[in-house]
Amino acid sequence: MHILLIHQAFASLDEPGGTRHHELSRYLVGKGQRVTVIASPVSYLTGSARRDRLAGQDERVGDGVTVKRVYTYPALHKSFVHRVISFLSFMLSSFAVGLGVKQVDLIWGTSPPIFQGLTAWALARLKGVPFLFEVRDLWPAFAVAVGVLKQPFLVRASELLELFLYRHADVVVVNSPGFTAHVRKRGAKKVELVPNGSDTRMFDPQLDGSEFRKTYDLRERFVALYAGAHGMSNDLEVLLEAANALSDRDDIRIVLVGDGKEKAALVRRSQEMGLTNVIFVPPVPKAEMQDVLAAADACIAILKPVEMYKLVYPNKVFDYMAAGRAVILAIDGVIREVVESAKAGITVSPGDVEALVEAIKRLAEERQTCIEMGLHGRRYVQEHFDREVLAEKMLATMQALISADKSTAV
Repeated sequence: MHILLIHQAFASLDEPGGTRHHELSRYLVGKGQRVTVIASPVSYLTGSARRDRLAGQDERVGDGVTVKRVYTYPALHKSFVHRVISFLSFMLSSFAVGLGVKQVDLIWGTSPPIFQGLTAWALARLKGVPFLFEVRDLWPAFAVAVGVLKQPFLVRASELLELFLYRHADVVVVNSPGFTAHVRKRGAKKVELVPNGSDTRMFDPQLDGSEFRKTYDLRERFVALYAGAHGMSNDLEVLLEAANALSDRDDIRIVLVGDGKEKAALVRRSQEMGLTNVIFVPPVPKAEMQDVLAAADACIAILKPVEMYKLVYPNKVFDYMAAGRAVILAIDGVIREVVESAKAGITVSPGDVEALVEAIKRLAEERQTCIEMGLHGRRYVQEHFDREVLAEKMLATMQALISADKSTAV
């Protein structure tokens, strides 16, 4: 089986960003499948391209996944308009390159950005193969909810594209149970859940992150760490306000690891507030995240208090749990149910600075409880959200889709 994945933001383990697709693709190749990915040379997280990565290059990553890098307008983080131009440029260039990929059995499209879903659909129909559409974010609904997408014409056009892709996909795969009703309501014929999770073999809860702690002079302090995108949705201003309230606690440090379009503004805001207990760390490749998370005592997951965010399964939460670190969760909804069922941390209401401060203080003062919560979380991920088990489900979904297509053709 030859699978063609269209994914602008595809990130391998040696670079920062979400690696769900690298991990799934590596598993598929390990099971004897062939995977080709068409991706951008520009990092979706940092907005810049690596010097050794150019459009037109093919590379082999992991255990034999082929990645074709195609031209993408580079000003990804400059503004919303530039971001859309970047998405459209990838949509067109990935289509052109995809036409030349031969002997494909299935096209795998993923959103966001949703525009690349149109490329995947068009290639699937031209090649006469099934179209699997994976929904990782309810775009444009989320963009409208946070105020990024406001212009009525663009909202309506985006909604029509969403409806078209759901209705024309042979199967829609969602990464959160909270998305199922949304995609069904908008016309998805067949829906499968392959949730976010983590490869627990990539993390060792016994590590202490001593090198990271030494590098950033953390010593024996309690470290509450956030890792991931620094964007509009992540509500990291609230985390700065919490740090300000904790400024009299020299035994506590707030560490933010990652990048994004809001990072520069967050750094400036931290400086204006005179925060000496906040440390900003550059983005780290997934292969090195084991050492970063090992340096944390507790890890923070936070999103703006937007009703639709109750539907998400943030991947970082599963990595935090896999690393055996207590979770401080400032997100309501389905992911809260996971953390509470696992007894893996403390949940607080999104946007509630005081509750966030109290959660950090409690875990700093109850170190043994903090350790126990982390170990509870790791066991829960091993039992319910192991990446290898989830990859097996994705493979089974793909094989069933191809088999059904062949039987229909006969």
